[in-house]
Amino acid sequence: MSLRQFYPKRDSRKRLSTWKLFGLYAIFIVAIGLQISYPLTDGETLRVITIATVYWAAGSMLLHALFAYGLTYTLTLFLVTFSYSLVIEQIGSRTGWPFGSYEYSGTLGYQIYGVPLVVPFAWIMIAHPILIVARKVTKNWVFLYGGLGMMAWDLFLDPQMVAAERWVWNFTGQTFPLQPNIPLSNAVGWLLTGMGLMAILHRLLRKDRRNVSQVPPIHNIFLGWTFFSGIVGNLFFFDSPGVAVSGGIVFGLLMIPYIFVSRFGPPSNI
Repeated sequence: MSLRQFYPKRDSRKRLSTWKLFGLYAIFIVAIGLQISYPLTDGETLRVITIATVYWAAGSMLLHALFAYGLTYTLTLFLVTFSYSLVIEQIGSRTGWPFGSYEYSGTLGYQIYGVPLVVPFAWIMIAHPILIVARKVTKNWVFLYGGLGMMAWDLFLDPQMVAAERWVWNFTGQTFPLQPNIPLSNAVGWLLTGMGLMAILHRLLRKDRRNVSQVPPIHNIFLGWTFFSGIVGNLFFFDSPGVAVSGGIVFGLLMIPYIFVSRFGPPSNI
């Protein structure tokens, strides 16, 4: 009998080094700090903070993806989401489909044929955590759950950006409930395009175990912060209780199954 059988096989997955852990937390904390400062500033400072928040948050999500799922996963996530969102935004801003008629202002920095560069990074920022949520909750309906998650996130984002005049809607039809400045078509558009993106990412990105064993779940923290700040910000800083209620209900209802499955469901490498 070999002595080898008396010793458990060593975990072949590498632990996250201290400097990587520090870098991940540092970038994420900067992103959250920028969001906290958002309602406390105005003018040019607010404009810069708006743009910087997206880049730092997207950077933290990409770094989490890199450490948790590897380089191939991260590059695919970035290239697919960036290209997909840029094409959708180009079509949407020119034709009014599928979101409705809108136009970006020049305050969001460098533009690619009328679409600010920061916009695809906003898609990247939320696509990564939403995909994880959708995969955790369901196996066969990832595209639908993920699309609903993308739509729910925008219920907080769009009213805030419209109030800050980052883009302008031109519509006369029905508005989203409790959001008088946002057309209902925007929510429908986000649902449809979100479903498309989630379907592609779910098809292309692998679902096997993580490359490392100790990557902090900052994607969960980010989603929790999005929910909390969306409600608190609109209630106490933006004078938009309707946005807090409508966005809070939809986003909260979508997160409840994820919390339940994460807490009581079987172990998962997703």
